[in-house]
Amino acid sequence: MTMLLLTQSNRRSSRPRKSYINRFSARAAARFARRKAKIEVFWRRRQWMLALFSLLAGVLICRAIYLQVMDKEFLQNQGDARHIRTVTMTAHRGTLFDRNGEPLAISSPVDSVWVNPSQFKTEEANWNKLASILNIGRREIDDILTTRMSRGFVYLKRHITPEMTQQVKALNLNGVYLQREYRRFYPSGEVTAHLLGFTNVDDNGQEGMELAFNTSLRGTEGAKQVMQDSRGQIIADVENISLPQNGQDIRLSIDRRLQYLAYRELKSAVRRHNAVAGAVVILDVHTGEVLAMVSQPTYNPNDRSDLKADDYRNRAVVDLFEPGSTIKPFTIAAALQTGKYTPDSLVNTSPGSMRFGKYRIRDTHNYGTLSLARIIQKSSNVGASKIALTIPAEEHWRLLTQLGFGGSSASGFPGEVSGRLANYKTWKPVQRASISYGYSLNTTLLQLARAYTALGNGGVLPSVSFMPLTPEAMNRPINATERIISPKVARQVLDMLELVVKPGGTGTLAQVSGYRVGGKTGTALKSTGRGYASGNYYALFVGIAPISDPRLVMAVLIEEPRTGGYYGGQVAAPVFGKVMAGALRLLNIPPDDIKSL
Repeated sequence: MTMLLLTQSNRRSSRPRKSYINRFSARAAARFARRKAKIEVFWRRRQWMLALFSLLAGVLICRAIYLQVMDKEFLQNQGDARHIRTVTMTAHRGTLFDRNGEPLAISSPVDSVWVNPSQFKTEEANWNKLASILNIGRREIDDILTTRMSRGFVYLKRHITPEMTQQVKALNLNGVYLQREYRRFYPSGEVTAHLLGFTNVDDNGQEGMELAFNTSLRGTEGAKQVMQDSRGQIIADVENISLPQNGQDIRLSIDRRLQYLAYRELKSAVRRHNAVAGAVVILDVHTGEVLAMVSQPTYNPNDRSDLKADDYRNRAVVDLFEPGSTIKPFTIAAALQTGKYTPDSLVNTSPGSMRFGKYRIRDTHNYGTLSLARIIQKSSNVGASKIALTIPAEEHWRLLTQLGFGGSSASGFPGEVSGRLANYKTWKPVQRASISYGYSLNTTLLQLARAYTALGNGGVLPSVSFMPLTPEAMNRPINATERIISPKVARQVLDMLELVVKPGGTGTLAQVSGYRVGGKTGTALKSTGRGYASGNYYALFVGIAPISDPRLVMAVLIEEPRTGGYYGGQVAAPVFGKVMAGALRLLNIPPDDIKSL
């Protein structure tokens, strides 16, 4: 009974337990189902995301492949356009040397400052510092940012000093850059200024030899590609497109030693006589090479901050004047060429004057009867006039034109002017007379000096050259048509020129100790365009040395001397004597007293 009751009791008690388990299992199953569903959703989302990212990656890979392979050239060009620049490579300007290899004009590397306005505007706080370093006004910087903002390259200052370069670098300003260029430097400064001229800031010749030989000296710029950073600074060279071709070095005919002698003595004479200006030319008698050419007043080509246009005028080639009595040797040469006269032929110059209507020709003294040689020695205007009136005007004119009067020397010097000489058909008696002693015609000092070379070169007129001639050119045979004056007449006139510097002549102050020299003084009134200015003169002397074996011709002009006299023999002849004494010794030309031993 008891067993029965227990069994029944157990059965009753087991029913609620079974129900509890079933409820628990149902809840667990539900949670599992929900968890499973979440996991399935997560994996589906993950698969979709993976698929999406795979698709995007595939698109990007395809795009990259397309850009790197199919569109590579376009992208490379776009990148290069932002970081690769083509810049010029400056060519080194050729050096000018004198005939002995001494440098006369050289180019030195310098820096120039430029800015990118759009970048530079962010450095306003440092503008005053930069302006102070470069010695420019703040207004110049303001002008750049107001008028040239759209540009990417604007020069701020060209050719700065090395000290300025270091200070600009130390500032390290955004948008401020340095560019390497070349600046021309002239070691001889004022001494060679008018002859050499100068270049501008872009290294182009502006005057003188720098302009005459600019094409050869300048060379050709090169080009290269460079890589720049975001500030525009060059960080690497990429490729040389074309290499620069440096300019050609040129050796000139100038002797720097003679150039300095001429400069020193001319400057001293201009100051001593309180003159307006002056010029000197030295030529080689046989080759026509220009050995020296100086003018006063001069300037310093290394510092042209206060340069005026009149300062760089080379008076030896651009100033015209009436040569006065320096033309008389050619009047005498024309007379000798006719055969009507000899050096001893006599001309009556009494009473020391002659009249042509309202015009009167005078000598400083009544010299009476003079030989042709004495007419040159005493510089008689009356004697030269009477001779000119007895020879055919055409022959006189022809000789003068063959000697270069009325034209230019064809030297190639920039700005050289041509002389003036009217055709003989228009000459009236008074003009025939005035031309005989250096009026009614105009010339330059270079043309006058060149004419005298014919007297020292046996009657042959050489071409003027600023470059030394080759031995072949110097030794070429002379064409008969090039001989303007016969050797005999040329020698006779040389002997007359020697009398000018001897006692009794007008040019005794041109003597050179130990050497036989000769020349001709000249004193000409200065024309104002409306007649002659009373008291304003050109003092001239043209000489040849040595007379025994001519090597050099030197022409001296002093314009408007105001103190210490105004005659050529007083003012210009001493310059010849001092310069020629040094030149003959520098060129190792033996004195005549040694030659005679």
